[in-house]
Amino acid sequence: KSSPLGSIASFTSRGKENYKKDLARMAMCYPHVYVASVNIGYDKEKYLKVLKEASNHPGPSLIIAYSPCIEHGIKTGMEHSQSNAYLATQSGYFLTFHYDPKIAKLIIDNKEPDFSKYEDYLMTENRFANLKRVNKENASIILNNQKKWAMDRYNYYKKISEE
Repeated sequence: KSSPLGSIASFTSRGKENYKKDLARMAMCYPHVYVASVNIGYDKEKYLKVLKEASNHPGPSLIIAYSPCIEHGIKTGMEHSQSNAYLATQSGYFLTFHYDPKIAKLIIDNKEPDFSKYEDYLMTENRFANLKRVNKENASIILNNQKKWAMDRYNYYKKISEE
C-alpha cells in the first residue's frame, strides 16, 4: 500500500505502522523516465508547466499529484482542500519537484519546507488526528517517525538535486 505512516484506513485501523512507497524515487532509477511530483494547491503555474513538459516528453512520464479525497477527512471540509494542499507542501509532507531526463537533473520546485508545521498539517486530516484516539500509546512515536521520514526524504531529494 502507498498510504502514509500513521494514517487510519480500513486496512490500518490503528494507524499504518510501515512506510509508504516512494514511487518517484523508484521511477528515477530509469534514466529515460520524466518524473514529477506536483501540487496544484501549492503552485498552479508550476503544476501546469510540469504537466506540459511531461506530455511533451518523448518517453514515459510519471506524474504524482497531491490529490486530497474525502477519505482523508479534511476537518474543514473538501471546499478547503486547496489551502490544505498548500500546507501539505509548505510543511514538507508533500514535496514538489521534477526530473527531466533530457537534462538529467532533479529540480525541487517548492521552497524549503517548514517542518515545524508538519504536525499542524497532519492534524488537519482525520486520518492522522484519529491516530491519537485509537492508538494513544504509540501515536506520537508513529507521527514523529513519519516526520523524520519526510525530513530524510527531503534531504535525499535536495542532495541529488545539487549533484
